[in-house]
Amino acid sequence: MDTPILHFSRDEFAQRQKAARAKMAEQGLHGLVMFRQESMYYLTGYDTMGYTMFQALYLGADGQLTLLTRTADRIQSRATSIIDDIRIWYDSAGANPALDLRAILEEHGCRGKRVGIEYHAYGLTAQRGKMVDAALDGFCTTVDASDLVRLLRLVKSPTELDYTRKAGGLCDLIYKVSVENVKPGISTKAIFGKMLEAQMAAGGDPAASRWPFGGGEAKFFGRYHTGENIVGNEDNVIFEPGAAYRLYHAATVYNVIVGKVDPRLIDMNKACGDAVAACQDNLRPGRTVGDVFAAHQNTFDKAGFGHATQAACGYTMGAMYPPTWMDWPMIYKDNPQVIEAGMVFFTHMMLFDRPAGLSMCIGETVIVTKGAPERINHIPREVIRV
Repeated sequence: MDTPILHFSRDEFAQRQKAARAKMAEQGLHGLVMFRQESMYYLTGYDTMGYTMFQALYLGADGQLTLLTRTADRIQSRATSIIDDIRIWYDSAGANPALDLRAILEEHGCRGKRVGIEYHAYGLTAQRGKMVDAALDGFCTTVDASDLVRLLRLVKSPTELDYTRKAGGLCDLIYKVSVENVKPGISTKAIFGKMLEAQMAAGGDPAASRWPFGGGEAKFFGRYHTGENIVGNEDNVIFEPGAAYRLYHAATVYNVIVGKVDPRLIDMNKACGDAVAACQDNLRPGRTVGDVFAAHQNTFDKAGFGHATQAACGYTMGAMYPPTWMDWPMIYKDNPQVIEAGMVFFTHMMLFDRPAGLSMCIGETVIVTKGAPERINHIPREVIRV
């Protein structure tokens, strides 16, 4: 393929790489070895699930890029990225691709130099990390550079924000599909299927996380689980769907009440609405992520639901790969991360009062601007009932 499949201009990739090299220079790094697929996509456009096996991308202080991957990604890596130097390691009994990586670093003059390693990566398992450390022991000085590209990814470009808005629109679409299909006797998996069909038909990508959803006892679950789940005649069904466009994510969370509405749920719903508004009001440049969490907790404490809150109430979002769409920073107590315009946050207000048998949630994704944040998906503030 002469022209790779790219979703950003080459100029934008060049700007991102320049910013990464500037950070490398600040940290005195001769090179950076990346294992997170999100970093590879951000800097080069490379798009694959191949990170589940050993795969590494080298970026030198001189701008050189070299990818080490398997034969399964030989074609796709060239077809979806701006990387020219692609090396292959071969599957075999006792294969040690970390030695192939060391040979690449030798070619790039890394012997005796400081080299950043992106240790915090789902593809770099503990076993593979030990393999890398053993191969590089005595060869170079390794430095944990897990946050170098991650922090660059926090503030989104105009094109990234356009993709994120499209993901938000997809969330609104699948919200409507879910509410239209919740009725007694239907499998929540059948509803999931209709939501996913609508999202894909509208041009979206599969989300990086499996959606949490379900009624009955599952209304207290914050994670996907297997098994049948049938909507009851009187039920409370939780949905936490996320949508992606060009891998950029947005998410929502909400409850759909079937039948009579417990009056206590009305109070919980109001508290959730007040809390999400308080959080969004604090998503302003110069404030901290910890300020947002404090707004969440203070609102619920005043409403009398502090006992049912979670230890985190959201996180930033962007282009993510499985197993999760959650990115850092998480919104938790005293998190010092300073908020900037162009960041994207999913704020989820989740009340799980298991002793009382009550669950209620409201969550939306917003873009931080110079003023009030921009809501890119929309959950009603009144109780959703069918």
